[in-house]
Amino acid sequence: MMELTKKEVLQENNEKEIDESLQEYTQLKFIDPNKAVFSKTPGGFLSLHYNDKEYKRINVHRTFPFTRPNKYISVSDADKNEIGFILDMDELSRDHREIIDEELSVRYFTPEILKVNQIKEEFGYYYWDVETSSGSRKFTVQGGHSNMKTIDEIHLLIIDVDGNRYKVEDVTKIDSKYLKLIGALI
Repeated sequence: MMELTKKEVLQENNEKEIDESLQEYTQLKFIDPNKAVFSKTPGGFLSLHYNDKEYKRINVHRTFPFTRPNKYISVSDADKNEIGFILDMDELSRDHREIIDEELSVRYFTPEILKVNQIKEEFGYYYWDVETSSGSRKFTVQGGHSNMKTIDEIHLLIIDVDGNRYKVEDVTKIDSKYLKLIGALI
C-alpha cells in the first residue's frame, strides 16, 4: 500500500473543501415564502427571520432587473453572504412584498428619460440636459460604451459619473439629432 505524504493529504483535503464549496455555491437556495418573515428594524433596515435564524440587516438585489424585476430576488446578510433567492415576489404576502418593493425601489431608482433637451460633448464627457419622469435633470456621462448599455432593441440604460441610472424606454422616440450621437456612443 502506498502511503500519502503530508503534502498530498493536505492537497486532497483542500480539493474536497473546494468541491464542497463549489457544490454549495452552485446550488441555488430558494427562500420558502411561507417560512420567511421580512420586517423593518427601528433603524429602518430590512431584516429577516428564516429557518430559526434572525438576520438583523439584509440586502436585496434583483438578479434580472430589466427582464424579470420581480423574480429571482437575491437576499444576503450584512456581510454579503447569500441567504437565498426569492423565486417570485408574487408568492410573498402583501406586507412582505411591500417592504421588499420599498427597498428595491430605493436601490433601483431609475428615472425614465422622456425628452433630450441637449447633449454636449467636451473632452470625452457628455453633458446631458433632459426631462425625466422625475422632472428636469442635468447629468454627466463619461465616454460611452461602458456607461450606456442597450437592454434590447429599444431600451437603453445610462449611468452618470455619480452612479445614477437613467432609462430610455424607447430610443426611437428620441429626437433624431440626438439619436445619432447616442448610437455612436453605444
